[in-house]
Amino acid sequence: MLKSRYRRITTFFARVIGGIIFWDLILPRLGLRGRAQATRPERMRKVAVQFRALAIDMGGVMIKLGQFLSTRADVLPQEITAELAGLQDEVPAEPFAAIRQTLEREYHTTIPEKFHQFAREPLAAASLGQAHRAILSEKDAQEVGFANVVVKVQRTNIDQIIETDLAAIQRVAGWIQKYRPIARRADVPALFREFAKTLYEEVDYQAEAQNAETFAQNLCKIPGVCIPRIVWSHCTERILVLEDVSAIKIGDYAAITAAGINRSQVAQRLFETYLQQIFRDGFFHADPHPGNLFVCPVATGDVHDPGNSGWVLTFIDFGMVGHVPPNIKAALREMVIGVGTRDAARVVKSYQMLGVLLPHADLEMIEQAEEQVFDQFWGKSMEELQQIDYNEVRQFAGEYRDLLYDLPIQIPDDILYLGRCVAILSGMCTGLDPEFNVWKGLAPFAQELIQEEAGELWKEVLNQAVDWGKLVFQLPKRVDATLTKLEKGKIAVRTPELERRLARLEQSNRKLVGAVIFAALLTGGIQLSLNGATLAGAILLGGAALSLGWVLFSGKSN
Repeated sequence: MLKSRYRRITTFFARVIGGIIFWDLILPRLGLRGRAQATRPERMRKVAVQFRALAIDMGGVMIKLGQFLSTRADVLPQEITAELAGLQDEVPAEPFAAIRQTLEREYHTTIPEKFHQFAREPLAAASLGQAHRAILSEKDAQEVGFANVVVKVQRTNIDQIIETDLAAIQRVAGWIQKYRPIARRADVPALFREFAKTLYEEVDYQAEAQNAETFAQNLCKIPGVCIPRIVWSHCTERILVLEDVSAIKIGDYAAITAAGINRSQVAQRLFETYLQQIFRDGFFHADPHPGNLFVCPVATGDVHDPGNSGWVLTFIDFGMVGHVPPNIKAALREMVIGVGTRDAARVVKSYQMLGVLLPHADLEMIEQAEEQVFDQFWGKSMEELQQIDYNEVRQFAGEYRDLLYDLPIQIPDDILYLGRCVAILSGMCTGLDPEFNVWKGLAPFAQELIQEEAGELWKEVLNQAVDWGKLVFQLPKRVDATLTKLEKGKIAVRTPELERRLARLEQSNRKLVGAVIFAALLTGGIQLSLNGATLAGAILLGGAALSLGWVLFSGKSN
């Protein structure tokens, strides 16, 4: 374990927690609650700025932690998540000598034996590893069909960094869990486990290679989308080698325009690709920042560009992926159909299916609010939405003040990465095309989903019709067999419900008779007792008691 690194992380968070205790617990008890509340947003922002600086300086797991925390708007204040939202892998490159050592240890041979050329300067440096351009040997290039590759190599001491940072973060998580205001809102140990799981998935290069092939298979039917091919013969647990597809970064708007590529078409293709990933495949690229997406000009007739648009959209870096479980996918499809058709009730139903509504949520008011949103904002582009008059928003907020104040929602863990992905995607589409209209993009997709839904319904009807057909086909044979048994007296008609009703009727009749006997014996016993026939009266009264007991308790087990 790297002890100095461990101490630096725990010391930073201890100082942050100490500040929270001072401002949120001690000052309010001294009568300075107003002061603490008034300065809280700025204090939270400064904490995020300090953490961002720490993460960039330390690299490794701390940057990944910042990216993870930026998705937790359900746990952390907006001042922190907003500051961390743009945190990227901004770390210095590792010396080539260390990279060479890792390559030769993994390959058990020298770099020239494995590659025809290998660039000493990295193409990109990240917190967990870095990438270098290389050229395969002539023999390997002939086998895979291309020569130019990108080689991702993990940092030499990344195992120690992960072990140290996770140990420190786990210690901090234990401290935070003891702070009741936070513990009531979040399961901090569960958050730590989720983060650790995501981190280990990202350093598993074998899994990343498999993810790339899964995306290639899923997206092969979408024209104009390219996924780099994997060179499996050169991949190990610490090294990933894939086709070099580097081109114009999707955030370089000037270069895209200069290449003669329509930016609004790029936004639309990006949007449609994610609709496919999320709503059909249930498996999506969860880190769509500008460094992981390229717009690549291609020649006419390129296999990835059957529509001859002159460019393809290319994805890289498949370490961070998201899975959409069947129940969540069904709920999201319901939401898309509801939004695309302006059906507020269907949108609210999707919220229920997603599990985002708390038990006390006022469904009727939420549906009314959705209808109002559709009436006022549906159909507007991102640029138009940004220009909405403040008074219009204030009027909406005033009408649904109680609903907005209460915010009866919760964010399930399995859709947090999806929410982060959609937020980044929205910003990228708007950057490419300020007039990008998400409503127009969703409407045709919603219609497709409705048609698919109708198709599934027809399949169900067809299956039912087949079952009925089999029953009708077998009916004559079954009727003949039944009549034969009836002629031979081998059929006993049993109707359980009728038998139960007859049994209850018999029981009621018996109780009625018992009640008559009880009344007769009771009346006779009283008469005899009053006339001095004490013994005879006592016998009749005893009989009345027995008959009453029989009426009350007979048939209880039935």
